[in-house]
Amino acid sequence: MTAPSWNLSIAYQSLSDEKINQDIDLIKQCILVLQQHVERRELVNVMQNAIQTKEAAGKLLETIDTFAHCYASQDARNSDANALTGKLAKLNSELTQAYTPYQDYLASAPIDVIKQVLAHESGDVYGQAFLIACDRRVAATKLSVREEQLLAAMQVDGRDAWGRLYDSITGSIQIEMADNETIGFSQAASLLYGTEFEQQETAWRGIQKAMAQHKESFAAIINALAGWRHTEYQKRSYHKPVHFLDASLHGSRIQLATLEAMIETTKRNRAVGQKAGNLMAQVHGLGSMKPWNHMAGMPSLDNDQPSQYYRFDEAVEVIKAAFAQVDQEMADFVDMMVENGWIDAEPTPNRRLGAYCTKFAATRTPLVFMTWGGSRSDMLTLAHELGHAFHNWVMRDMPLCQTRYPMTLAETASIFAENVVRDYLLSVAESDEDKLEMLWEELSSAYALMINIPVRFEFEQALYQRRQEGELDAEQLCQLMSDTWKEWYGSSMDEPDPYFWASKLHFSISEISFYNYPYLFGYLFSIGVYAQREAKGEQFYRDYVELLRDTGSMVAEDVVERHLGMDLSKAEFWQQSIDLVNDKVSQFEALIAQRGQSS
Repeated sequence: MTAPSWNLSIAYQSLSDEKINQDIDLIKQCILVLQQHVERRELVNVMQNAIQTKEAAGKLLETIDTFAHCYASQDARNSDANALTGKLAKLNSELTQAYTPYQDYLASAPIDVIKQVLAHESGDVYGQAFLIACDRRVAATKLSVREEQLLAAMQVDGRDAWGRLYDSITGSIQIEMADNETIGFSQAASLLYGTEFEQQETAWRGIQKAMAQHKESFAAIINALAGWRHTEYQKRSYHKPVHFLDASLHGSRIQLATLEAMIETTKRNRAVGQKAGNLMAQVHGLGSMKPWNHMAGMPSLDNDQPSQYYRFDEAVEVIKAAFAQVDQEMADFVDMMVENGWIDAEPTPNRRLGAYCTKFAATRTPLVFMTWGGSRSDMLTLAHELGHAFHNWVMRDMPLCQTRYPMTLAETASIFAENVVRDYLLSVAESDEDKLEMLWEELSSAYALMINIPVRFEFEQALYQRRQEGELDAEQLCQLMSDTWKEWYGSSMDEPDPYFWASKLHFSISEISFYNYPYLFGYLFSIGVYAQREAKGEQFYRDYVELLRDTGSMVAEDVVERHLGMDLSKAEFWQQSIDLVNDKVSQFEALIAQRGQSS
């Protein structure tokens, strides 16, 4: 089986499907209804109807937008998809503006009024309880209704246009390889994750060259986004100061104390991640890792044997077998995803970077996107995204508003799925060499998540601190990235990745800042959850599903206290997971030492 492409017909037949226009007309009608009844929003039944109208329009809008993004992901040059995305962004802004007066009222109305509004049979209404409570906690940072509406309108062709520009540039960049060959940016980036080691330095240097050629544009994008947010936060500081981390913390549903405890504990233990990198370099036969191979697969321990290549269907069978050891329902879910054509992994020109999971809100259909290269890393990426998809699937019967979990908790199921597949492969390994290959993935994850993710966070934090004083040019951004890189990687890597701020999509996402630390949170949190698997036995799967179902209606601290009985703001929580990571790193070290003694 070759890597598949999506079958998106469960939503629409094509970008020219007339039903898209019909649904857009329905969204516009919903917006008109909201606008017509806004003066009566203090009436309970009017507010209940407004919530239902907004939810109905939102489901349609999210579904069409996902459909368009799926086409744009396959081909960043798809003008029809890009045009539809831009049209929907404006429509979403109009819907946001129309609902803003209602949202503003709910954020400040007496609590007994809120209770009356929530006393409704529709899940779209009663399911709003948690989201309303979250809004009320930040009510003091809200602008007036007119100002919030103006801001939402300006974002479409202001803030969000910078993100679209980044996607457009990176989607059209061609990377120079050997013998004057050129490949798309996403294909070049994919090489860095595989086992074609002889091409990786060429691909990385080609990416560096391309980033340098467009450095002014990328610097303008990252400066504009940070500057926009600083201005917005300054305007929101009328009643209380708004820090540049506040929006991210609110969106992640965690407290600052939790973030600080996690980062500080990880920094005290960065020697664990560096040790993983040094062991990886040893296997590569190098004194230290390189910026072009730190995400790569494991070199063959037998130089006469090429690194293992997985066909897509082979990887699916491995993932199913691993998931089945948790529960057969998880394995059956993988079959459903493949059979329904809800995975797109076929390598094609002009694909967008990275991998992701999304869903059609109207049908609750989960969708997975990635670029298949056949490496073990690709198999784990597939497992990761299927974990996200499973998270969405087990919440499909809940009100949609209760399924919008934050990034911090979003990574729970995905990294859990990776751990399941890694441990399965380790359990079936027949030789020390096979075990080393499985443990390599543990090292790779530790290196990426305990070193690279903090690099991203501390770089972005420093960027926002310095951006308050003025713009940073490309050279300053390269220097800031290089300094942060060296601090975290230490001697485990002898060369920084100065243009990582430009080549990494996450820094130029317009809708959200600090798209980084939630990965570390999810990694360490999921390890803590996974550690319960053996202790709980047969009860684990049901408890695990219940934890996932709580992620859209509780803050992270409450989820952890309820399901794990621990305090996220204490170093002990994070240290226990890091200790488990260190155990895996030590296992690899011991096996390498044994192999060296026997050779």
